[in-house]
Amino acid sequence: MRAYNLIIIIAAVIIVIVSGAAVLTYKEIGEQRKNDVVDLQYRTKLLADSLKEAVEPYYLGKSTSALQKIVDKFADTERLFGFAVYDSQGTEVAASKELPEPGSIYLDTVMAAISANESRSEFMGGGGQRLYILAEPLRQNTNVIGVFIIVQNASYIDINAREILVSHVIRLSIQIIVYILLIYLVVLWMIWIPVRKLANSLKSGRASGSDEHLLEHININMFFQPLVSEILKIKKSLSEARLAASEEARMRLEKLDSPWTAHRLKEFTQDMLRGRPIVVVSHLEPYKHVNEGAAIAVRMPASGLLTAIEPVIQTCGGLWIAHGSGDADRSVVDERDRIQVPPENPKYTLKRIWLSAEEEKGYSHGFSDQAMYPLCLMSHTRPVFREKDWQTYQTVNAKFAAAVLAEIEEMSRPLILIQDFQFSLIARVIKQKRPDAVVGIFWHLPWVSAEAFSICPWRKEILDGILGADLIGFHTRSHFANFIKTVARELEAKIDYDRFTVTRGGHTSHIKAYPISVAYEEQAKLSNVAEQVKDWNKRELLKVLGVKAEYIGVGVDRLDHVKGIFERLTGLEMFFDTYPQFLGRFTFIQICSPSETESETYLKFVERLNAEFDRINAKFRIPDWKPLLFLARHHSHEEVSRFYKLANLCLVTPLHDGMNLVAKEFVASRNDEMGVLILSQFTGAAEELKEALIVNPYSGKQIAQAIHAALKMNPAEQKRRMRRMRDVVKSYTIYRWAAEFIKDIAAVE
Repeated sequence: MRAYNLIIIIAAVIIVIVSGAAVLTYKEIGEQRKNDVVDLQYRTKLLADSLKEAVEPYYLGKSTSALQKIVDKFADTERLFGFAVYDSQGTEVAASKELPEPGSIYLDTVMAAISANESRSEFMGGGGQRLYILAEPLRQNTNVIGVFIIVQNASYIDINAREILVSHVIRLSIQIIVYILLIYLVVLWMIWIPVRKLANSLKSGRASGSDEHLLEHININMFFQPLVSEILKIKKSLSEARLAASEEARMRLEKLDSPWTAHRLKEFTQDMLRGRPIVVVSHLEPYKHVNEGAAIAVRMPASGLLTAIEPVIQTCGGLWIAHGSGDADRSVVDERDRIQVPPENPKYTLKRIWLSAEEEKGYSHGFSDQAMYPLCLMSHTRPVFREKDWQTYQTVNAKFAAAVLAEIEEMSRPLILIQDFQFSLIARVIKQKRPDAVVGIFWHLPWVSAEAFSICPWRKEILDGILGADLIGFHTRSHFANFIKTVARELEAKIDYDRFTVTRGGHTSHIKAYPISVAYEEQAKLSNVAEQVKDWNKRELLKVLGVKAEYIGVGVDRLDHVKGIFERLTGLEMFFDTYPQFLGRFTFIQICSPSETESETYLKFVERLNAEFDRINAKFRIPDWKPLLFLARHHSHEEVSRFYKLANLCLVTPLHDGMNLVAKEFVASRNDEMGVLILSQFTGAAEELKEALIVNPYSGKQIAQAIHAALKMNPAEQKRRMRRMRDVVKSYTIYRWAAEFIKDIAAVE
């Protein structure tokens, strides 16, 4: 039983006790007040009757001095404050000196008794006390000739009520303490201790790797005997099944009252971090400066990593360390190689690290692109492992680690967020030099099976470097499950499959899945701009592009063989062959961002791709129409959003991908809840966007059939599917991704 369950039980008992006691106390106080008032009125009336006979003769004889003596004689006796005598006009004749207030405050009562020719009484406040006043008429024959009043101290009525309340509160407090202790002891001995013994026994059995002797030596009270009997029948579950089930439970977060936005993330991180600095480390820089003629232009490289991380660091602030790859980067930084970005509204600091041509060739174009990248992707491209590239990779990782250590030298308990496969070694270096720093690494690529990863000659060094991090994040459960299997196969380490931790060399790494996403609201805002002039945008954009078609499809990718563009073209060609009725009616627009590399392999890939576009266009071209449009240039987010809005379908068919944010960007852009997403089954996004048309990117037939199904899908079905996908993306934005990652990394001790 958890503590809050016990608190709920105790609180319920206390509420019942207090409610009952409050009702009884209220009734008792009411009865006491009633009795005290009746008693006071009775005693005052008796006193008035006895004094009336003594006062009337002296009043009739106009003996003021005698009246004053009588008044003074009975004044200030016990609860009696005093007397006063008034004539028939309400003028004071004699009065006790001890009366708490001037006689004028009793005048209303006096005049009421004179007018009514009968006794009058009332309670009133005076001198900070509660008073009871009785006015008794003095008569000659039947005429009222005066009034004498008796003033009693009635404060004791409130005192008696207060004493009852205090005594009941004390008694109730003692009862509550006793009840709490009794409940605690009952819960402790009947529930907590048996459950703890049960848990310890299960834990011991799990640690021993056998369930044969589970609960054998534990004595459980009769309430838990049925539970123990059932547990004894359960066999040990497979480790992989526990891993998947537990992680799935963690991913099933409760529905949030409001969406995660930049503002909400900012407040969350401020409360969570309390001034602790954030340092992001990545290969790609979020902004690069390039020479364009006599001017310097600013570009944001095409990358899902940058699309996801940049809005987060803008919101949280901090320092971003990256490779300065722009040809004008050096000309805009300060003496510490820093610059404030974004240029139009600076929100964080970008520090650039310079690499020599040899370092770029060996570290980036060599080991990262030709070894690590194909190693982690099932695109059937053979990784190239060169010793020289590996040495350069180590050198550059050491250079970045040194830069991070220099920047955090004056920082207290900084949070270091390392991004992707280019820096698999630096977490270990940073933790060795700065144990107080909390280091997280997010692996944006998939993690292949242990068998596939085992072909890497330096797999142990890479795994050891990654395990230097306190928190290791992957896109999906299958990715981090593969990682844990790889560690179990390659390294000596203690793996906790319940907590998803790996302990090696006294250091514990937590491994979790965080499905990365997009800035939903920002993407929707871009779409709103396009929606305001929707018809004009669509007509003008298609006119500028020279496209005349009833239906439009769009694809947005980097120029990379892993994105499956050749396979996509095969599917498109098969579509036009199979469904000739769409010739002249459907055009597919492929947007590709050029890669920064200019290797011979890349240039040949681009050449072949252009030739394939030309071949298919030549095959199906008819007057004023062509089936394919290839736009191989950088496009801004605003430009891409326009294409998302005008498209009837979006093809996202990489051969393998960690998540693929194009799919989520397309969904977030469709405020009209129209359009169809065709998605590769080998993306992380396919695990979330179930309402997409899921295809095998290697099957041209499946792609062709999916395109046909998308174009024939009725508007109601499109809206149903798109609405569900938009709910998924809206509920788990990049800001929620960042909040969960930062929350977990900040919790590391």
